[in-house]
Amino acid sequence: MIVTTSDSIEGQAIGDYLGIVAGEAVLGANVFRDFFANIRDIVGGRSGSYQKVLRDGRDLALEDMIDEATLLGADAIVGVDLDYESVGQSGGMLMVSVNGTAVRFR
Repeated sequence: MIVTTSDSIEGQAIGDYLGIVAGEAVLGANVFRDFFANIRDIVGGRSGSYQKVLRDGRDLALEDMIDEATLLGADAIVGVDLDYESVGQSGGMLMVSVNGTAVRFR
């Protein structure tokens, strides 16, 4: 399945717009509470473990969205938007949401 942030796919003519599809992932995030509390301690470096959590959340949300588009018979998803939010009473969870438009080629 082609997934793109653009509104078209070079070399492909969109025949049908099948509707908005979305995916979400909410990750328990004691790790994020620690991350935000200790962000000032990560100076000039990268945190591989936090990057992995973000990547995993993104991958899960994209997978959910692709599954929804597949059920609609889509060939691709265009106009994809990806958002990250801190949620929960103390902001201790990470929500990754992704949405786009499922399309079928001519």
